[in-house]
Amino acid sequence: MANEAIAEKERNGTAILRAEGIVKQFGSKRALDGVSFEISKGDFLSLFGPNGAGKTTLLKTIATIVQPTAGHLYFDGESVTDRSIFLRAQIGFVSHNYLLYDDLTARENLVFFGRMYGVVDLDDRIDFLLDRVGLTGRQHDLVRTFSRGMIQRLSIARAILHDPEILLFDEPYTGLDIQATKVLDDLLEELKKGRHTFIMTSHDIDKGFEHATRVAILARGRIVFDAPKDAVDKDAFAETFWQWVDEK
Repeated sequence: MANEAIAEKERNGTAILRAEGIVKQFGSKRALDGVSFEISKGDFLSLFGPNGAGKTTLLKTIATIVQPTAGHLYFDGESVTDRSIFLRAQIGFVSHNYLLYDDLTARENLVFFGRMYGVVDLDDRIDFLLDRVGLTGRQHDLVRTFSRGMIQRLSIARAILHDPEILLFDEPYTGLDIQATKVLDDLLEELKKGRHTFIMTSHDIDKGFEHATRVAILARGRIVFDAPKDAVDKDAFAETFWQWVDEK
């Protein structure tokens, strides 16, 4: 399995993101306990794990929202230390906290974030994305009037507005209706054709495998399994995953 993982990395090229011994301590609780991994450009890593495994904390650390207690994070071979502002411009993050303003309209939210990131031809980019996520007809409505699925779709538009290299999705399918699920599926497939690199956390084995080039399990703050999807039997992987859930 290790040799297959190395071969996959060689096919995909240079690691765009590398974590070495990432530790995150919250008081007496150690949320991340020496997490190390690499992800190559163009990879889609689906990261599974039980509740409380540290998945959200890891994504927030990669997004530089949370600072690690120990360890190092590298982007394109350079340390993220003292370069967090630069890295944030390379990342799009879809999380449980939608990072949207309730009292602004959908379009006003995208204008705000687009100006913050210096998006060129912003109006055209916003028109395209609103159409892509099916919100053109609601673009002038306040976000606080939106359903959860609509908010998630707008959150995805916000995350990809500046065309970032790395896209982080934290349980993006949770609570989505059928329409929003299809929009997300189609967007992920479309984005995978570009230069993007993905990390998505999920409890849904089927959805995670559908999009992934690599699959991993995070449990008790550590990566306990990591391999190319094509080298993994999904049923055996699911059994391993549920064993970790039962042992939590």
